[in-house]
Amino acid sequence: MKTQAMLLAAVMLAGCGTFQTVVRSDEAAAKSLKEQKTYCGAVPRIYSGVTYDFCRLHATPGPGIDEYKYDNGTPFVLIDVVISGALDTMLLPYTIYRQQADGSIVITE
Repeated sequence: MKTQAMLLAAVMLAGCGTFQTVVRSDEAAAKSLKEQKTYCGAVPRIYSGVTYDFCRLHATPGPGIDEYKYDNGTPFVLIDVVISGALDTMLLPYTIYRQQADGSIVITE
């Protein structure tokens, strides 16, 4: 049972917006959002996980998907917004420093 809980936590963190923008490289986060065809041009590092999730919500639907019935995985993204918000708050000192040193994560170039 413990192993299953740890595996579930690992899978959830892998999709977490904070994990995608803070732990992974800028290029990987930008590539992920480009593949989802989001309309976001950049993601600021401060509260980047929450911004990443909102960019996912504001992406175009894939081919063959009825845009009026498409929800971008909304329930899961909204749960992740809450988790990312908590993690982003804990990481504020680091992300404020990174924002000052490196600027935002640029998606469109």
